[in-house]
Amino acid sequence: MLSMVAVMKNTKKIFALCALVSLAVAGCSSSSSNSNATATPALTGTVRIGVEAPITGDQSVTGEGMIRGANLAADQLNAKGGINGKKVVIVPIDDEANPKIAGARAAAAIKSGLDGVVGPYNTGTGLITLPLFIKAGLVPIRLTSNSKTNSLGYTLQPMDYQITPMATEALTKWKAAKTAVILYDSTPDSYTNSIDASLSKSFQAAGVKILANTAIKPGAKSYADQVKAAAALKPDVIYAATYFPEGGLIAKAVHDQKVTAACIADYASDDPGYVTSAGSTEAAQGCSVIGVPSPGEFLKGPAFVSQYKAAFGAEPGTWSPYVFDSLNLLADAAEKTGGFDAAKLTKQLNATKGWPGVTGSVTIDAKTGNRDPATLVVLDVTKDGGLAIDRSWVTGVGAAY
Repeated sequence: MLSMVAVMKNTKKIFALCALVSLAVAGCSSSSSNSNATATPALTGTVRIGVEAPITGDQSVTGEGMIRGANLAADQLNAKGGINGKKVVIVPIDDEANPKIAGARAAAAIKSGLDGVVGPYNTGTGLITLPLFIKAGLVPIRLTSNSKTNSLGYTLQPMDYQITPMATEALTKWKAAKTAVILYDSTPDSYTNSIDASLSKSFQAAGVKILANTAIKPGAKSYADQVKAAAALKPDVIYAATYFPEGGLIAKAVHDQKVTAACIADYASDDPGYVTSAGSTEAAQGCSVIGVPSPGEFLKGPAFVSQYKAAFGAEPGTWSPYVFDSLNLLADAAEKTGGFDAAKLTKQLNATKGWPGVTGSVTIDAKTGNRDPATLVVLDVTKDGGLAIDRSWVTGVGAAY
């Protein structure tokens, strides 16, 4: 078996190569383990699965976890005979969470030859690349959460229309909030921009007065001024509808300024990078985080975490098990239909009900391609810097966790 150091070194080399994927997409796949090499069935031919993710850039920690989740799934599939007897090869597609380059990266991957695709993570890139994948005859298993991507493939992720009522319940039933300030990333066509509008409407309908709805620009080094202005309005809750790089900085400002208002970071901040961005565990604890259970909190999570750590010498990312499940769901459909014909896959995936994944039972709403019900929780930052289901939220709203 490869040592942890060797695996990690190999993985770093893989990511360096994959950053050039738009220029020469030949297919990258890191082996999570070669301990079963002699027992692997003989495979004939290959199945190339693209995984679109922010492999480099501000959200690279998310992309890394996604690619590793895909590689772990591919290695396990190959150890059992691949997909229809063919070896699964992962083709990373680095969109850098940047809509301006995502289309070209996806087009290059399509030109290189793909049988399937998982991703992307960001809605802004997905609105550009998902139609390209579909036009090429692929059936995407996406990780986007904006309703604008409904029916553009399938997803195991929570969607904005599922997140909004859950967040509203957290504010009203758990935090008993009567007033709130929303800080949001207003990037056009982003999940955060759309969820802001949805949350504002829902909060007010539930009796929560919005004292301010403040747009912020992503990529800044600090949001201390925006947090100071929000706190000056004396809201019950400051709600941060941003991705994790900004969410962590907002939590840091809340902590540093000793803000008395409760702080909740939106679903887009659910990532280990949130804690890193905050600068410390104590600062990250300035906000609760709406998200999904951490990998180890699912019923099948401990086994997945053990396999992931053995393969990569690191903890899985928030979305690693979702990509793992996404690839396995696609593989299962391809096995049952005998290949990757889009019409056959669509019919099979539309009928998904109670499919057993690491992230729990999966049922697909054929009208949207979305998972229903969604796996949504409120998370607390633990003393060791991890994210775990907040037990006070469970008690406060009577959640089934």
